[in-house]
Amino acid sequence: MSVDGTWNVKMETPMGTRAAVLTLKAEGGTLTGTMGGDGGTTDIYDGTANGDNLTWKTNIVQPMALTLEFTAAVSGDTVSGSVKLGMFGNAPLSGTRA
Repeated sequence: MSVDGTWNVKMETPMGTRAAVLTLKAEGGTLTGTMGGDGGTTDIYDGTANGDNLTWKTNIVQPMALTLEFTAAVSGDTVSGSVKLGMFGNAPLSGTRA
């Protein structure tokens, strides 16, 4: 199934559950899109799509400046994986197609 589309995701961070809206488009192994939440919307970069397996990065500025590194897999209308929160370790990621 295509990873393209809008996803409602949540991350279980040390600062509590953080919700975001992820918009993805995969083309030729490259993943592009945006991620929006409490701190605004930002572009994703260094994105790859290998079948249902995805990786991407995004930069946030709130609650502090960090580069988030995501690894996830799509299964039907769900997505799950993890996000590396810089020096704060990893957090689980889960979501559903909007």
